[in-house]
Amino acid sequence: MSPPIKVLHITAHLGGGVGKALSGLVLNTPPESAVRHSIICLETPKKTQFLRQLVNSGCQVTIAPSRATLFGLIEASDIVQIEWWGHPATIAALCCDSLPAMRFLLWCHVSGIHTPIIPSRLIESSHRCIFTSPCSYEATEVMQLFSTHKEKMDVIHSAGDFNGFEMPNRKSDEPLMAGYLGSLNFAKLHPRYVEFLAAIDLPDFTIRMIGDIVSRDVLEKQSREAGHPDMFEFRGYTADVASELADINILPYILNPQHYGTTENALLEAMSMGVVPIVLNNPAERALVINRKTGLIVRTPQEFGDAVTWLANHPESRQRIAREAAQSIRNNFVVRKMSEAFNRHYTSSCEVDKTVIPFTTIFGKSPAEWFLACQRHPEYFTTDYKLSLIDEFTLPGLIEQSKGSIFQYHKYFPKEERLSQWAQRLEALE
Repeated sequence: MSPPIKVLHITAHLGGGVGKALSGLVLNTPPESAVRHSIICLETPKKTQFLRQLVNSGCQVTIAPSRATLFGLIEASDIVQIEWWGHPATIAALCCDSLPAMRFLLWCHVSGIHTPIIPSRLIESSHRCIFTSPCSYEATEVMQLFSTHKEKMDVIHSAGDFNGFEMPNRKSDEPLMAGYLGSLNFAKLHPRYVEFLAAIDLPDFTIRMIGDIVSRDVLEKQSREAGHPDMFEFRGYTADVASELADINILPYILNPQHYGTTENALLEAMSMGVVPIVLNNPAERALVINRKTGLIVRTPQEFGDAVTWLANHPESRQRIAREAAQSIRNNFVVRKMSEAFNRHYTSSCEVDKTVIPFTTIFGKSPAEWFLACQRHPEYFTTDYKLSLIDEFTLPGLIEQSKGSIFQYHKYFPKEERLSQWAQRLEALE
């Protein structure tokens, strides 16, 4: 019997989507499988839900390793899988020194269409480049490299299981009950979300907002100015998402056109419970929702308002779409399929020799260069007058405190003068 394939995952943290994806992959790898997973978590997890699941399953998780430990674990592994979304801790670890030779598999948890991008040289240097959504094929770097590197590219959705997300008994005569699940940060939520909601021509329309209430003050102010002061019901963060989803039947999931997401776990969880999504015609959402079959796709506030009214007036069609949505998600986003797909790539990757990956050539040698390497528009930072080109959709992502923003990089590398200057200029613009 051949020895197991030892796969080492390097991730900045185990929160949110990546935590769910990795725990889903590891926990659903059968004991008889020829693959053994271990994880390096570069930061101490702030939320331990997925960490506990992984440790309890017997998976080795090493937190904030020393350089010697990092090198030793890489050398002992057959495959090193980098969980990519442009996090500064990940790039710092990769560029800390010349790492040992490895078989390098890249799993991209952002689309790469907008910031943070998937650098061309990172794709070229990988032995396998796996996307979490087919929308990544629309990213500039991917399109440029597709003809020469398509053999190494694939899409594997970062699916978690839907245990506990059972579809409730939805009745055709139940009233319209709207809710939004996910980040309220305007880097993700559409900056004009209230404008879309205000286009709904239904009396006493309200929407339940499920998630951290970071933008509550702004949303409430905008709703008052739009003449709908009682439109929002803020529920805050909850670990019991299924109970919230059981009480709604439509999901106005209108996101910033430049958001960085791919798999959109919140959207999938809602659809799996028969909540009908209404989404914009953004690349990631187009890859998940089939218009008029598993949800509705709109382009403007007027189209959105008409879609909500149509769902209110056609409950039987709403039920049909709800059933189609739940069936589609449960058939296509299955952790078993994710595990099997990765196992195929692990097996084929072992047929190539380990190589030394020139990460400092890919990203540069300083934190400022690392930051610029992940920007769709580095000129916003390197050229003063380009700041005037930043629009309402780009700005929220740039002023994030996380997600690879200038402020996150400045927090990690406070002594880097260029990062400090760029952060100050962006603060002034904000």
